[in-house]
Amino acid sequence: MASVTLKGIQKRYAGNVLAVKDFNLEIQDKEFVILVGPSGCGKSTTLRMIAGLEEISDGELYIGETIVNDVAPKDRDIAMVFQNYALYPHMTVFDNMAFGLKLRKYPKDEIKRRVEEAAQILDITHLLQRKPKALSGGQRQRVALGRAIVREPQVFLLDEPLSNLDAKLRAQMRTELAKLHMRLGTTFIYVTHDQTEAMTMGDRIVVMKDGLIQQVNTPQFLYDKPCNMFVAGFLGSPQMNFIDVTLQRRDSDVYALFGDFSIKLPASKNNRGQLDAYIGKEVVLGVRPEHVHDEPEYLERYRDSTVEADVEVTELMGNETYLYLNALGNPITARVAPTSKTRAGDTIKVAFVNSKIHLFDKETSLTIVN
Repeated sequence: MASVTLKGIQKRYAGNVLAVKDFNLEIQDKEFVILVGPSGCGKSTTLRMIAGLEEISDGELYIGETIVNDVAPKDRDIAMVFQNYALYPHMTVFDNMAFGLKLRKYPKDEIKRRVEEAAQILDITHLLQRKPKALSGGQRQRVALGRAIVREPQVFLLDEPLSNLDAKLRAQMRTELAKLHMRLGTTFIYVTHDQTEAMTMGDRIVVMKDGLIQQVNTPQFLYDKPCNMFVAGFLGSPQMNFIDVTLQRRDSDVYALFGDFSIKLPASKNNRGQLDAYIGKEVVLGVRPEHVHDEPEYLERYRDSTVEADVEVTELMGNETYLYLNALGNPITARVAPTSKTRAGDTIKVAFVNSKIHLFDKETSLTIVN
């Protein structure tokens, strides 16, 4: 098994286009790291540089203690699983999984042992004599994973492997991949644009935008303490609500104002004077939908941080209801109990759980306080 270290990695294309800029990351042995971000942020390019499928323009890439910038992909001891499975249609599942080992001249009995072991792990033993066209999308994905597993590589690279599956199968395969990682005890580097996959599977998440790392940490840390508005808005579904507010001091308290509404901020938000420089200035208030409530007990408890809003749409999701609101032109999403009686067309009061409010600098988008 191996660690992977990227030091100052850059990818420059013709016309001096920088796709990946000064990428620094140390991935521990056996860690499950997820690169996440919108399309075009450089996550797949980074993965392909690790695989050796893209040339590194600047920087150093280590697998274990070895620098591998100029090492051929086949000699890097990595295995890659692609979005489109890339199976040979004329070969059986067994032959697809065995192909890489045959090229490397492994003995037949060793190939058979490895393929059968991988098939057992992935529960595809009964499919070994079928051809890809006779398989479902989920089964093809397992075969693609099996082809990587038989190599027994030091590092697994997975490039959006679940994006072609339907929602139910994606959820199932997320669990399977997490189990597979624990069972194999190998380093996994996984690329996705789906923040649900990132939040549920990774030991650490690397959030990327425009070729740059925005923040690296555990899923829960990123969710609770985003370093800027991009990370705050990208992680979480429905996404965080953002409202332009002006900070005002009243006696020893700080309030966030927009229109006629004022939201009292807890003293803990300014315990080190973080907000002093922003008094009288416009900042961005962020609050997640699950911290916006229409229930009477919340309206009572947080009566210093309530706003009035028009209900535009309600969505009953089974175990919860989403309210899509408009407060003085500001769209707000609330995630409330499924028993909520609120309906489209109502005008209601909602309370913000003020201890969960985030504030961001309007010019830089950086977090002032979480």
